[in-house]
Amino acid sequence: MSDDADPAAAAGADTPLPFEVAAFYDAYGEREWERLDRDFHHRLEWEATTAYLDEHLPAEGHVLDVGGGAGRYAVWLAERGLDVTLVELSAEQARLAREKSRDHGVADRVTVTRGDARALPASAGAADAVCCLGGPLSHVLDADGRVDAARELRRVAADGAPVLVSVMGLLASLTRIMRHSGLVPDEHDETELLPALARTGDYDAALLERFDREPTAQPMHLFRVDEFEALLEAAGLVVETLAALEGPFSQRREDLDALTEAHCEAIRETLAELREDRHVVDHSAHMLAVCRA
Repeated sequence: MSDDADPAAAAGADTPLPFEVAAFYDAYGEREWERLDRDFHHRLEWEATTAYLDEHLPAEGHVLDVGGGAGRYAVWLAERGLDVTLVELSAEQARLAREKSRDHGVADRVTVTRGDARALPASAGAADAVCCLGGPLSHVLDADGRVDAARELRRVAADGAPVLVSVMGLLASLTRIMRHSGLVPDEHDETELLPALARTGDYDAALLERFDREPTAQPMHLFRVDEFEALLEAAGLVVETLAALEGPFSQRREDLDALTEAHCEAIRETLAELREDRHVVDHSAHMLAVCRA
């Protein structure tokens, strides 16, 4: 599987992480804070996301950070003078977000609360901006639940407020599985899952049970760009921009140490040219929507 948090890589083959969203991130712990600075591939996600936040978020006000994990974006936003309420399902990630806010001197600007994206603990129109970054919507495994979560993002946003949402992309994952087909040990070779995964986008317990396989990543729903846009628009959001966060580089995660700074800069410049091309968005590991409530 091509997701960022591979249990085998993160925890060792003998200690797989739980295949349940909150439990997974409880066990994943501080690695979620470290994820966006782990390597060049993950920094591309961070750099592009923060660039769009810089461009579209207000200079002051209250931001609701839905599924904010260990607080990487919440801390960044607070350091820029915004007041942030981070809503997180995982108890351990919520604890880390409080700790990181204190460590970075922004605890007075960051409030952390436990909550579910499908029923946010916030009043209608309470937020001057809403963020749901890194794929929280992808971790809502039932279609009706994703509809509820998208509607909640619109409900809590003030009229006209920016709403930025990113999810995990299906085509990048399918391509990565195909690239590794026959080249990795059988327990990591998920080629047989491809037809079903392509039809539904669901990497879940039902899929794994059908093929009697152990997971190689956390449970998730993987999106096509049309599905992603339609979900947000049906919730009452106006989608202004769709962007690929890693684009074609989604398929280049190995041998990253071989890249020189000149290589990295050329890749950044190329992605800047291509990232809002709809076809590129559809093939990215993460796709971002910039919306208006």
